[in-house]
Amino acid sequence: MKVLVANRGEIALRILRTCRELGFPGVAVYSDADREALHTRYADEAVYLGPTPAAESYLNTAAVLKAALECGAEAIHPGYGFLSENSGFAHAVEEAGLKFIGPRPETIELTGDKLAARRIARQAGLPVLPGPDIPIHDAIPTDLQEQVHFPVLIKAVAGGGGRGIRLANSLDELNGMITAARAEAMAAFGDDTVYLEPLVQQARHLEVQVLGDGNGCFTIIGERECSIQRRRQKLIEESPAPGISNKLRHKLFHDALKLCEALNYRSLGTVEFLLDDKGHYYFIEVNPRIQVEHPITEAVYAVDLVAAQLQLAAEGSLRYTQDQITPRGSAIEARILAEDPEMGFLPATGDITYLRFPGGPGIRIDSSLYTGMPVTADYDSLIAKVIAWGEDRDLAIRRLRRAFKELQIGGIPTDIDFLSQVVDSESFIEGRANTTYLDHFQPSRPSEEEALEKEAALAAAILTYTSALENHAAQPVATDYWQVTAWREQMHGLI
Repeated sequence: MKVLVANRGEIALRILRTCRELGFPGVAVYSDADREALHTRYADEAVYLGPTPAAESYLNTAAVLKAALECGAEAIHPGYGFLSENSGFAHAVEEAGLKFIGPRPETIELTGDKLAARRIARQAGLPVLPGPDIPIHDAIPTDLQEQVHFPVLIKAVAGGGGRGIRLANSLDELNGMITAARAEAMAAFGDDTVYLEPLVQQARHLEVQVLGDGNGCFTIIGERECSIQRRRQKLIEESPAPGISNKLRHKLFHDALKLCEALNYRSLGTVEFLLDDKGHYYFIEVNPRIQVEHPITEAVYAVDLVAAQLQLAAEGSLRYTQDQITPRGSAIEARILAEDPEMGFLPATGDITYLRFPGGPGIRIDSSLYTGMPVTADYDSLIAKVIAWGEDRDLAIRRLRRAFKELQIGGIPTDIDFLSQVVDSESFIEGRANTTYLDHFQPSRPSEEEALEKEAALAAAILTYTSALENHAAQPVATDYWQVTAWREQMHGLI
């Protein structure tokens, strides 16, 4: 099965690697900005999509389908983001006679509409946050205003990734926040419909990983905690969720399974819940795709989720049964962003001048960075993920701390120091952090002396690295020079 990966960056590279392991030819697509990207060079084949703006390349359904048909691909994997939750794209893929590696188009359509998903969840017997399932296209009607209990969230019906969400604390703020949420939703999703959802105070964000074959067979692959969020975007995730009882865990699994059955779910998905401080949980949405945080589930359950998707598409059945899914240990993922915490997390741009990834037991890095790579503001600021696994949560935390100290990225500011302080905080260590924790978290700033020492150490590392490259270039040529050179060019900066 020849697979075209309709994405870029670390997730495209992740999928292409599994394609290679399974013996499936992997095809990358790229924009002008990604001509020299690692996923482009790693793939067995790469096809140009169009100009840098995502609307003209990675979000261009016609261009992606044209690339797939011209290269002879039999299936398309959308990754996450971009077209992964676009039901129109999924329909177009299947109408072209190709396999869409994900849920059925009608499932994406249902779950992509948050109000429709709430209605289905209610019908399946899941606990859903109270409130009217009424779409709001303009200012809130007067009769609905009387039903609103503040604070309240205004959320995009077609939302995701923390976009199209605003918080209103009073009636005076409500219409202004509706206008702001609608504008962001239209820019992000092409749909400005919003709805109201009660704000759960002191909430924890839990999600259940599901896998279905579309023919009535389902597997639950544990849960993840995603409560460490900034502006409703996840920064740190872990599995299993700390401090929840097995009784609660099995209730979440049971409800996720009921929803899968109601949807006759196919491929990977995530059923998401909010847990309040009294132990009550509520369904909030389904993400019908692979998640950014999937590696921690893979680490704890020893399951290759991407391989499961690909094999299901190729064979039509699941290779995993529920009795094969057994947790072991604990895993934590931290998202490394090209953002400057000292400048309000503004996106950072520049060239990667030096790169050293951490290693050792229990550490995994998902990234497509390489030395010399330009980082632009054209796409998402996620540039790497650090995943730490340990026999227990304490060891996973200690390994993650070690990884932060080893990780060095020169040329652009990142959130590494910020994440390190969050992981060191008492609330995180004790498993007490909730979705508003970072709203009040105040990281300490390094002293001028510490900052100078760090810059000097990084400069010394870059100098040593550059000198080593120059010395290597001056050495006699090996007999297999052309093979070595070709491989090094393809994998430049990966090792």
